[in-house]
Amino acid sequence: MPNGIIIIDKPQDWTSMDVCAKLRGVFHEKRVGHAGTLDPMATGVLPVFVGRATRAVSLAPDNEKEYIATLKLGVVTNTQDIWGEIREKKPVPADAGDRLKSLLPQFTGEIGQIPPMYSAVKVNGKKLYELARKGVEVERKLRTVTIHALEVSPAGSPDILSLRVRCSKGTYIRTLCHDMGQALGCGGCMAALRRTVACGFSLGGAHALEEVLNHPDPAALLLPVDSLFADRLRLTLTARQAERLCHGGSFSTPAQPGEYRAYGPDGVFLALCRVSDGTLSTIKSFFEV
Repeated sequence: MPNGIIIIDKPQDWTSMDVCAKLRGVFHEKRVGHAGTLDPMATGVLPVFVGRATRAVSLAPDNEKEYIATLKLGVVTNTQDIWGEIREKKPVPADAGDRLKSLLPQFTGEIGQIPPMYSAVKVNGKKLYELARKGVEVERKLRTVTIHALEVSPAGSPDILSLRVRCSKGTYIRTLCHDMGQALGCGGCMAALRRTVACGFSLGGAHALEEVLNHPDPAALLLPVDSLFADRLRLTLTARQAERLCHGGSFSTPAQPGEYRAYGPDGVFLALCRVSDGTLSTIKSFFEV
């Protein structure tokens, strides 16, 4: 049975779940899930987990992502992106790009964002987008997110700029575009979004959906599940330790405290483990039962 991770370059107008549904048919495997949801209009890195690898979805690092976004100045919409209802139009100053560059420090580091009404955030048990579709707008709490790096460059005309954003989980790029437009005084919205890094995987290792669908052996494109934990040290167990681990047991070890990729003496990846107080125990197992 197929088992591993495939990095998909998600096409526009597909939901993340649409991609998973398509890949269930490709791999003939019901257990298919994804990490790091992308909105339908966004493209780019979508890590998809197949077979036993779905056990790793909850462990996927989700604290840092990178995007390339297109900022359309002079337009404000109800969704904070170009696909929404236009609420306001204003002229764009010819030096907008230079002025925005001077404002970048106030949008870098820890910043506050108010989640957009068209989002899945819940207020009193209701998703905001459900309320927004009914014409209801409610007060939202300010959230703190981190913008690790932010670059702006021209994209052909004074009212179109390209942003490269490296940010924390929970950052709304749409809101960042909106807030930048407000700071410039002419308004703005997001016109395109492409994710280039997620869960430690980059666009360079991603496959177009068409490539996967037409590949003679799609399973050959799967990455081993332990590639998700490449930043952890490798720990090779003895046959006796491996057997104990596979039966849910823990055992003493001289290894330093921390998390490890545990392998059997045959080199087979068994589990992500933790060493604490001289004892190794399992965080999540991945071996064949």
